[in-house]
Amino acid sequence: MDERSTLDEQSLSEGGGDLTRKSPGRNGSRMVVNTADSSTQVVILGAGPAGLTAAYELSNLGLGCMVLEQDTVVGGLARTVEHKGFRFDVGGHRFYTKVSLVQRIWRDILGDDLLSRKRLSRIYYKSKFFQYPLQPLDAFRGLGPIEAFRCGLSFVRSRLFPTLPERDFETWISNRFGRRLFRTFFKSYTEKVWGMDCREIAAEWAAQRIKGLSLWSLMRDAVLSQSNKPIKTLIKEFQYPRLGPGMLWSRMREIVEQRGVTVILNAPLQGVQLQSGRVLSVRAGNKTYHGQHFISSIPIRELIEKLEPAPEQCVQAAAAKFRYRDFITVALMLRGRNLFADNWIYVHDPEIRAGRVQNYGNWSPDMTPDSESSCLGVEYFCNASDEIWKITDEDLIALAKREMVQLGLVHERDVIDGAVVRMPKAYPVYDRSYQDALATVRDFLANVSNLQLVGRNGMHRYNNQDHSMLTAILAARNIAGARFDLWNLSLDKDYLEAGPEISTEELAALEQSQPLVPKTI
Repeated sequence: MDERSTLDEQSLSEGGGDLTRKSPGRNGSRMVVNTADSSTQVVILGAGPAGLTAAYELSNLGLGCMVLEQDTVVGGLARTVEHKGFRFDVGGHRFYTKVSLVQRIWRDILGDDLLSRKRLSRIYYKSKFFQYPLQPLDAFRGLGPIEAFRCGLSFVRSRLFPTLPERDFETWISNRFGRRLFRTFFKSYTEKVWGMDCREIAAEWAAQRIKGLSLWSLMRDAVLSQSNKPIKTLIKEFQYPRLGPGMLWSRMREIVEQRGVTVILNAPLQGVQLQSGRVLSVRAGNKTYHGQHFISSIPIRELIEKLEPAPEQCVQAAAAKFRYRDFITVALMLRGRNLFADNWIYVHDPEIRAGRVQNYGNWSPDMTPDSESSCLGVEYFCNASDEIWKITDEDLIALAKREMVQLGLVHERDVIDGAVVRMPKAYPVYDRSYQDALATVRDFLANVSNLQLVGRNGMHRYNNQDHSMLTAILAARNIAGARFDLWNLSLDKDYLEAGPEISTEELAALEQSQPLVPKTI
């Protein structure tokens, strides 16, 4: 997948096409494309959720654009990989949003292929499985009466004598659940995902990440099955494409290409030409592409490194400070169905290197080639500098197989095949230098008038795909004449919407539903 082919020269005018026609959706509906100045030339960097959504919205507004992608497929982190008839995600991707516009796009493109799924997940810790979201009676049975009593005493002590100040993640959680429950249900998994000690993670991340969740709320949720205000962490249902999230992005690519948008793969970014506060062109895949506007969804560090001429040293130094958490998925193909009922399992046991296990047949039965087989995704959170990133695929498959047998989820004899996908820069990391570095880069880019940043890596924000999509939609509307603030997602009240409206209430709900990256203290 690292091989890059030389592409034929293609101009933006060739990618513009007739953008005033109507394009059919996959569910038979008609998606109206408004008449506008189709000579407007927009170059989009990256064909993940943000980049493709920007192209979708621009083409819907009648604005000509093209998309440049370094990989061989679209979808970025939200792709779906196919291996001998088995499909698997690079991580699990729940479809859940508070924004009606994003929901409408999902429904327009996927139609009946957008399935509703019940959430079922558990935690594995010291040879025991616990329901997640946590259920008090289940946790009591799993812990056993003696350990449950000790956890109860630990909880009471934390409420009577909380540790102050609450500067770090460990203290914040321990004050609300007790130190023993913290060690069981929070510590190991958090440290696996982020590669940081819980005492180094700021408390504000815990306050936002599990907002509204406490031992009292868990007990209330167990007693009251219906609630007018469900806790975000306890969402029990989501949507999912029949053939995985890549199904959405492959179809979106088809739609925008039908509208005349050019999507070029195997085109890694090589240079971004700046002049007088504007981007003149980009060089990708050994070709140069000119445009009037540019939208970037690629990692900020990579974008700054490719600027020509290079910005001043302080900006380069700031960009070099951005860090990322990398990710490995080992897909195991197995004989047999209904291995376990969960969509996914969180592995909290520090003796197991894997952090999470996905059961793709329980996300959608069509993720496997037949009803007598299963596909598990064994996920490893790491850095590209870690030893696990460098070992061979065969060794990774052997490790995943060994750990799944150790967990009691599979029999070794039932594993028939395996595949490995390494995803660099999967999660932006917030460390001590993050805020100052981002402020420096944003100040510099604010003076580049025709460049907008969107999406997870484009804005260095650990978000959900609905947030990435909305930033892309608003960036497209900015090109059409709006003045949306993508960094704060504030609405432009003076802009006459050229598409479905987005309410202030929806933006507030969107922000509240987004995960945050832990900040180092």
